[in-house]
Amino acid sequence: MKSSPAFRPVLVALAATLALAGCATNKGRKDQSYVARDVETLYLVARQTLEKRQYKLAAAQFDEVERQHPYSVWARRAQLMSAFSYYVAGDFNESVSSAQRFLSLHPGSREAPYAYYMIAISYYEQITGVDRDQRITQQALDSLGELIRRYPNTDYAADARLKVDLARDHLAGKEMEVGRFYQRQGLYLAALARFRTEVERYDTTSHTPEALHRLVECYLALGIPEEARKAAAVLGSNYPGSKWYQRSYALMAKKAPGQMAVAAGA
Repeated sequence: MKSSPAFRPVLVALAATLALAGCATNKGRKDQSYVARDVETLYLVARQTLEKRQYKLAAAQFDEVERQHPYSVWARRAQLMSAFSYYVAGDFNESVSSAQRFLSLHPGSREAPYAYYMIAISYYEQITGVDRDQRITQQALDSLGELIRRYPNTDYAADARLKVDLARDHLAGKEMEVGRFYQRQGLYLAALARFRTEVERYDTTSHTPEALHRLVECYLALGIPEEARKAAAVLGSNYPGSKWYQRSYALMAKKAPGQMAVAAGA
């Protein structure tokens, strides 16, 4: 789990609203979270379970608050706490479901930004290596973008912007991974498509200098030195101190010396 300080104030604020008077304890008995109880007792039991770090059980108990008292103010709080509990338990799909259920019932709530944040980071936590399918990364990016669009001035949006950069870098890395594979197989047109996608869609990521160099390599392999020169010129203009520009410069000098003057930015 990638912890975030944004959780703590929300968790504390929700817990602080709980009225402690009149709550049952049921000492010496097994957990009775699925037995009909008053709403405050159910909520307090769930909160205490969460404090014990029994996250899956706490999530089920918060769900029980909603099941038994669906129209109470406690049910609304319990939905968010359920999403949080599932998140820290590592059950990200259930966290998304709880947060989405909250938004479907309370779209205009002041806690809505937090629900959108829970959805976004639950997807974000599931991002895998670039050698795996990246659909979940795109879901994370879309969810982060929606949070930023809807609530741009919140702390959640500020954290989301950082995660957007990382998610975009990850998607760019996937394009590079596939592009390099095609290039190794001699499938230069397919490789070009991947490297151009990186340059055009993810131009602010750390992979762009290499993508430009790979374009130079592929264009030269295809016998199109003019296009290779254009890619090298962009690389030299934007990343003149990069090792990738040095490699492109050396490659152009060897394979297309007639294009060197322009490629060097002259």
